[in-house]
Amino acid sequence: MKEILIIGAGGFLGAVLRYIAIVSMQVFKTKHAIPLGTLLVNVVGCLLIGFLAVLAENSRILTPDTRNFLIVGILGAFTTFSTFGYESMTMLKNGATTAFVLNIGLQVVLGFMAVWLGMNAGRFVQKIF
Repeated sequence: MKEILIIGAGGFLGAVLRYIAIVSMQVFKTKHAIPLGTLLVNVVGCLLIGFLAVLAENSRILTPDTRNFLIVGILGAFTTFSTFGYESMTMLKNGATTAFVLNIGLQVVLGFMAVWLGMNAGRFVQKIF
């Protein structure tokens, strides 16, 4: 139960930080309509998960509770892209090149397909109601 509360507290903070970062970036509108807030949280999340994962793996700086709070909780809610980036880099580091390429391809292609399917399902439901 303690673990769940630690992760939940981190998740709350991560979600709030994500919202603040995305709203803050809306002042920088681009003519290309690139979602800068989302890009910011994904890149920052990837940077932080890489940094914290090394600290968690190679030293005693992060306790398991601190790791859960920061990596699983805060970064998990801040961006799941950071987890995707870390897991992909771990595959590459471990020599699983095929899994690395397959993971990236599946995540991107299936992710876009799921968004497309979800949007179409939403449009269908809108027409019914």
